[in-house]
Amino acid sequence: MGKVISIANQKGGVGKTTTAINLAASLAAIEHPTLILDIDPQSNTTSGLGIESKTVEKSIYEVMVGGVDATEAVRETDLPFLDLLPSHINLVGAEIEMIDRNERERILEKAIVELRDKYDFIIIDCPPSLGLLTINSLTASDSVVIPVQCEYFALEGLGQLLNTIKIVRQHLNTDLEIEGVLLTMYDTRTRLSDQVAEEVRKYFEDRVFEAIIARNVRLAEAPSFGKPALLYDSTSKGAKNYLALAREIIHRNKNMFKNSPVFAN
Repeated sequence: MGKVISIANQKGGVGKTTTAINLAASLAAIEHPTLILDIDPQSNTTSGLGIESKTVEKSIYEVMVGGVDATEAVRETDLPFLDLLPSHINLVGAEIEMIDRNERERILEKAIVELRDKYDFIIIDCPPSLGLLTINSLTASDSVVIPVQCEYFALEGLGQLLNTIKIVRQHLNTDLEIEGVLLTMYDTRTRLSDQVAEEVRKYFEDRVFEAIIARNVRLAEAPSFGKPALLYDSTSKGAKNYLALAREIIHRNKNMFKNSPVFAN
């Protein structure tokens, strides 16, 4: 059974979608079958992988609200070992449509049961909020990666996210763990990035990933071409940073893959 990891932070502009796309692509590049699930109504992960959301007939919206089998909504991407369960703008109304459903917080968990057996990793790109869609994601996940940008007010609002994770753990998903805190948008030219990194490590201690995502032009350009950084420019610093993150996550979960021939990669 594969591991489900949510990428979550209700604060926008922290590199959440960039992390979802490039972590998933990096895991796939190491030949771990990976599914990226776009549960953000903005559909940036979907477009960032070269799929126009307006052309999508079956998306996570139809899965969660319309009862469509999740396996029918999965699409292949340009990268071997990487599939996508796309989003659509219709998802913006999903929380209202789900409000009267029984076990509304577990709709996604139930929908992806079959998918967990097909992939080593399922990466969920959560919306920048702590609403019902994010609650569904956390309830369906084994762990959560929290991107934190190396800028002023980096820790602002994280208390609310941590409290939400605590509530989900208490009432919906006792096994939910923090996979790690990821430092993003690190600028080697400024002292501020070092100061923020130190502050985050002081707060989260050993839960901070060793891999750091540096500011990188190629990484920022890649989504406009509908590609992860690995396909857009595999030699870029951004692509290498996310490969390092993928390897770190695989190593942290090495017991899952002790019999896998690709773990040696």
